[in-house]
Amino acid sequence: MSGGSGGGSQASHSLAFRVMRLCRPSLHVETSPLKFDPCDLLFGEDLFDDPFAASNFSRLVGSQSGFGLEDPSDLTYRNRFLLQHPSDSLGLSGLLVLPQSFGAIYLGETFCSYISINNSSTFEVHDIVIKAEIQTERQRILLLDTSKSPVESIRAGGRYDFIVDHDVKELGAHTLVCTALYSDGDGERKYLPQFFKFVVSNPLSVRTKVRSVKDITFLEACIENHTKSNLYLDQVEFEPTEQWSATMLKITDLSSKGNLLMGEKFEDPILIRSGEGMYNYLYQLKLLSPESLQSKIGGNNVLGKLQITWRTNLGEPGRLQTQQILGNPITRKEIELQALEIPNAIVLEIPFTVSLDLLNLTDRVLGPFEVWVSQSDDSLDDRAIVVNGFQSMTLGEVQPLSSLKFQMNLMATKPGIQKISGITIFDTIEKKSYDSLLELEIFVDVD
Repeated sequence: MSGGSGGGSQASHSLAFRVMRLCRPSLHVETSPLKFDPCDLLFGEDLFDDPFAASNFSRLVGSQSGFGLEDPSDLTYRNRFLLQHPSDSLGLSGLLVLPQSFGAIYLGETFCSYISINNSSTFEVHDIVIKAEIQTERQRILLLDTSKSPVESIRAGGRYDFIVDHDVKELGAHTLVCTALYSDGDGERKYLPQFFKFVVSNPLSVRTKVRSVKDITFLEACIENHTKSNLYLDQVEFEPTEQWSATMLKITDLSSKGNLLMGEKFEDPILIRSGEGMYNYLYQLKLLSPESLQSKIGGNNVLGKLQITWRTNLGEPGRLQTQQILGNPITRKEIELQALEIPNAIVLEIPFTVSLDLLNLTDRVLGPFEVWVSQSDDSLDDRAIVVNGFQSMTLGEVQPLSSLKFQMNLMATKPGIQKISGITIFDTIEKKSYDSLLELEIFVDVD
């Protein structure tokens, strides 16, 4: 790889940098026409439909086996399109080809470069201080610095070689800056800068969807390949934040007793083909404890991040970490009403008791409260569930991030599947009503 120079003409310098990227070789593919077997021309696809031909297949093939033999004295090359071995049909000669260009560089890979500084003059240079840096839009990273131990000399026509590597963590334009400070044959101190530019692209795109079903959150991640080669995913690990636990869901989990826990590696790598091939993952997330509700109060809806590792066709590794994945927007609640216990059997027109829990989700004291069942939706005669006894009740104060348990006496007036709704909580201090906090479906038996 050649690069631009600065601070003077290249011809005035005795030294020059040459850069070659170090990466895995590629398979050599034969460019000759497709080879074939002579039997494909002599026998049709319906050969085995004839029992006599099928039984004598080995003899028929043996009579034509001479077509595929190489004759060193035959200068007509009449057999050059014939298969000499079954593997010849693949078009792979078994040879490896070294990189012929700098190639594409992707985020998450390790950029490794072989750098040679050549002395093209007719005299020896001395006291060479060499520096190699990677410059991005955000930072400048030092890869090599021989200031403390300069290279003593490079003879005429000689060179000094070294290897640098850098984990690529930024997208966009990058510049490999190579500089040399040296003394030429006349003892004059000279400074040589050279710049080698390349662009880092994104190998993968990760699209996520978050769905919440009651207390369970499902995260779907779709990983798409944007490179020109196949990628083999070694590991896709979701790292949840402190308040969440995560489990990967797989099709095999439907028939197995356990799920694949975070941190386990795949037995076989997952293939994502080139040309925007993709693969989907599904994770189930749960809050670790009720104390995790405190994070919701602060509006924290961060779920975690994905760690992705992969390899290319010839095993070159890569690694990416996504940004923090956000859950669904959190609705800031002050109080929440939960059902603790409901009778297993509820009989028509017979009173029953429901145990409830009032949660204070704020960092201040709330209450006292008044509780009643709102009658605004339906008339008293049309309601399927009514209060048995006093139509309202009084509750005391609820401390910050605490709860208060209480019971309500109810009675069903209609059989079948009915809904307990309309429970209203009224803060007597702040004069604020909280309704539609709880809806429960129950089955009312006739006897």
